[in-house]
Amino acid sequence: IHEQVFDAAEIVTAIEALAGVARSKAGARHVLSVPAVRGLAEDARLLALAEQFVGPGAVPFRATLFDKSQAANWLVVWHQDTALPLARHIARAEWGPWSTKAGVLYAHAPAWALERVVALRLHLDDSTSTNGPLRVLPNTHRDGVRDAAAIDQCVRGHSPVDCLSAAGGVVAMRPLTIHASSKSTDARPRRVLHIEYADG
Repeated sequence: IHEQVFDAAEIVTAIEALAGVARSKAGARHVLSVPAVRGLAEDARLLALAEQFVGPGAVPFRATLFDKSQAANWLVVWHQDTALPLARHIARAEWGPWSTKAGVLYAHAPAWALERVVALRLHLDDSTSTNGPLRVLPNTHRDGVRDAAAIDQCVRGHSPVDCLSAAGGVVAMRPLTIHASSKSTDARPRRVLHIEYADG
């Protein structure tokens, strides 16, 4: 967790730029095409953070807006993020199953590909213990892709950690980290830009 990466004025600008973006209940996919989001993703501060995990030449390839509020409130069960967007179909058994989301081709990826990715979660609002924060099981990204039974077993054997940050802070997370999110019990929104980077 990296606090105060962006200041209040920069966060207000980001929120204003996202105001007109079409959303589903949970937020909006593929917002890297929004110029302000692209600018944030390529900001030297985020690139430097990403490079700590994936090495020099980190490249942002996807951004998702999560927008949790009392009007759009949901929970996310314990899971790993294993689907990656791809430019074309790869005829290899280790990739798949395949799907299309919002016109983009996706496949569940092997561990070696997911280990080359880090997500930087830029908080547009304060993330608190009551507004449905990200919860993680520390160090669970080290043991590859797990099936549902293995995830359930891991949940029983670990103590979860809430990832709390003030607006402007950034939480860095590997996609193979087992994570979840509860429903919000707070009137305050919890908006997060989830920007993913891969090695160059």
